Amino acid sequence: MEKSIRQLDLDDLHLLEAMETGIDDDYILRVYSRISSGSSRMYGLFQNGQLASVGGYTIFAKQYVMLGRMRSDLRFRGNNLSTQLMAHIMNLAFKLPAIQWIGANTQQENSSARRVIDKLGLAEVSKLYSAISPDASTLETGAAAWEHVNEIPQKKAWINRLYIDTGAVFPYECYYTFPASEELFVDAKLAQWSFFENKQKDRVLITKKDYKRQYYLHIVYPWDDLMEQLGLWETISMAQRQLSEKVKANALLWMDLSPEQVSKLPFHHNFDLPSPWLLYGTDRLREQFDSTSI
Repeated sequence: MEKSIRQLDLDDLHLLEAMETGIDDDYILRVYSRISSGSSRMYGLFQNGQLASVGGYTIFAKQYVMLGRMRSDLRFRGNNLSTQLMAHIMNLAFKLPAIQWIGANTQQENSSARRVIDKLGLAEVSKLYSAISPDASTLETGAAAWEHVNEIPQKKAWINRLYIDTGAVFPYECYYTFPASEELFVDAKLAQWSFFENKQKDRVLITKKDYKRQYYLHIVYPWDDLMEQLGLWETISMAQRQLSEKVKANALLWMDLSPEQVSKLPFHHNFDLPSPWLLYGTDRLREQFDSTSI
């Protein structure tokens, strides 16, 4: 059988539409123009001239690549095509000189995607629940909201302490979490994000505007004491109201929570907790070491 791989362009949308993936209302068809241009690329594996498997990547903060959008035609499954295609895409991405890290994320319940990721040699980095809620009203206690932090140096101090110095993963966008580096936290981003300190100035809440088919207040809070910090949920509600007024729509809450944080939520919480997202990845140094060790 003749097999080939090439980058897909805007004129190839009809080929994706003709694939039998078994996915109803596939979002990648709706956003194809965006995910096949700019900082994103889509590739296709063809077998005997027919598009059998697709996948791609997006570049974040100039040096991070997130693999994804894997789809295979049901008529060609079982031939390891997704793994072959994604390995090819991964190799292409690491040929870009600025790229320092490549990763993929999928939900824990997606066993087929996890098998492909394992075959690519990516190591599991973190497990986070994408907790979504219309509001935080059931968790409020009536305490005062936290104080807003305006100065960039103060924001940087928190980022350095919590992420740069520890190497923890940071939820850069909804769905997209990366190992922390200074490139994630340029001044322009910090200026867009809101920081709030508690009264004791030993906790900080970070909120960001995000849009994934609808508006979200993306919430970052790295401690497990979700129900012990007075004013935390009042601050989240205040930030949500401000964002909703700004975008003239009802923004939902999106909070990336560790399993430990989820265990601390009370029974009356209002968050939807689907299957957790597993982040996998590797960096350029590790890839170079592995290749020289073979």
